[in-house]
Amino acid sequence: MKNTLSLVAIAAAILLFLFFLSSGKKAPVVPADGVHKGALTDAACVLCHAPGKQAPLKSTHPPKEQCLICHRLK
Repeated sequence: MKNTLSLVAIAAAILLFLFFLSSGKKAPVVPADGVHKGALTDAACVLCHAPGKQAPLKSTHPPKEQCLICHRLK
């Protein structure tokens, strides 16, 4: 019985941790403007957001080849 309660407490703590982790800062939505209208693939994002381009991403940005996993289209 004691082991079961410990297991339930650990599972609840993990779920609570994951909930707070996922409820943090959300990625910005891709703007619904003329510039981003055709940006439907990650390859389209790189045209402007690669190093040396018009609007390069910061070096602290997470993996740069998976844009549409985090950033949603309007």
